[in-house]
Amino acid sequence: MLTLEQLREKSAARLVGLHPVLAAGANVLIQQSHARGVPIVITQGLRTIAEQNALYAQGRSKPGPIVTNAKGGTSYHNYGLAFDFALLLPNGTSLSWDINRDGDKDKTADWQEVVQEAKRLGLEWGGDWTSFKDYSHLQMTFGLTIDQLRAGKRPTTDQAKEALKKITGGDDQVNKDVTVTINLNGRKLTDGVLDTGTTYVPIRALAEALGAKVTYDAVTKTVNVVKE
Repeated sequence: MLTLEQLREKSAARLVGLHPVLAAGANVLIQQSHARGVPIVITQGLRTIAEQNALYAQGRSKPGPIVTNAKGGTSYHNYGLAFDFALLLPNGTSLSWDINRDGDKDKTADWQEVVQEAKRLGLEWGGDWTSFKDYSHLQMTFGLTIDQLRAGKRPTTDQAKEALKKITGGDDQVNKDVTVTINLNGRKLTDGVLDTGTTYVPIRALAEALGAKVTYDAVTKTVNVVKE
């Protein structure tokens, strides 16, 4: 089985654009599932309206099975409040959506083990829906309806903090294993830290990569960034 870090790397790109609490939850879910012997990969995160409409067209105006009843703008994916997952098979590359697979031979379906961990983190599972079951889907709505999201309403800071406490086991800070990679033109510069819904990045590494000079005035406690 791949290491935890390797699993996180496989999912990292799909976490970009998710609400910070959802991104933290996805990372913790990867960790908890790995600890149970069930490696997973995040396969979908934030979707644009155009991507959602293309998915909705599948099985209707385009070939393929119907996989969603949500048009563009009517999915929590469109607001960074949902992600999908799949099981990673032993070869480290192939994925499985077999909800009955018991790869770790513990007499509990791997899929259900992941769902159990997701629910402990406060995530809602699409497999519990009655009208259209979406077994890969996990979301956190913060009590907001799609109509409210379309009108511009977003989770409050207090809501995010409460959700984050559940994900991190009551700690006020996000698990420090949850990092944010900073890339410049495809080249990794450094890692930032996700802390209570805010992403912190080392300004010197980023500024100097962009050709700026960074100095610190200890008297005024001021960081100065000058473009040379």
